[in-house]
Amino acid sequence: MDLCDINVIKVLLAKHGFSFSKGLGQNFLRDPSVPFEIADGADIDENTCVLEVGPGIGTLTCRLCERAKKVVAVELDKRLPDILSDTLSEFDNVEIVSGDILKTDIPTLVAERFPEGCRAVACANLPYYITTPAVMALVESGCFETITVMVQREVALRMCAAPGSADYGAITPYILYYSRPEMIMEVGRDCFIPAPKVDSAVVRLNMRKEPPVRADKDIFFKVVRGAFAQRRKTLLNCLASAFPDLTKEEVRAKIEACGLSPSCRGETLGMEQFDALAAEFGS
Repeated sequence: MDLCDINVIKVLLAKHGFSFSKGLGQNFLRDPSVPFEIADGADIDENTCVLEVGPGIGTLTCRLCERAKKVVAVELDKRLPDILSDTLSEFDNVEIVSGDILKTDIPTLVAERFPEGCRAVACANLPYYITTPAVMALVESGCFETITVMVQREVALRMCAAPGSADYGAITPYILYYSRPEMIMEVGRDCFIPAPKVDSAVVRLNMRKEPPVRADKDIFFKVVRGAFAQRRKTLLNCLASAFPDLTKEEVRAKIEACGLSPSCRGETLGMEQFDALAAEFGS
């Protein structure tokens, strides 16, 4: 069954009385090359178990099942498991779990559903409306060696951005804290049915065993959030708002102690500078 053939898709959906839900951000792949490239880029072998988020009708799931030891797919739409039982019937290494990934205890799910000793990775074609919280849930679970996600192109560029670039934002140091991100491919809007209004891209997060900074995690992210909270304001004003218990002169002194100008902006700072600031503000 060619799940990227528009005619096959229409017949399959009509058979099950399925209609797309705008509220769930459903866009199914129709370009057959894309799921192959995603699966190839997801770092999967016969000793790998994959947590997939949002399998849809199983287009990507099939390619994951061909490569992995086991695939566990979490699907929110309760109408889709019946369709998936049709489209994935040739595979005996897949399990569909009905649920919301944002409400799922991911470590427990992985511990219960993945065979002992396998490499754990995650792979997802994420709906745009849950991109950031879903990525955060996967990243912070601490379960995976790699996390490969298809997201809005704009978000992918932010995840992989360099300091000082137009795409650099608060999500960039967050991603860098946990992983080494790399862009796998870009995916045009015409590769989906129905076509979304924006293009997509696939990013693989190669998870770190240790963060690349020494400062306290909570202080580090407080500094990052503060630095990006008001992008047009100077670092001095941003961090003065983030640390209201300090006087502005105290904030200025801490910034200058890190060798930084109080008039610089957060989007110009790399991980080393944020680490230094976090250490200073945490002292």
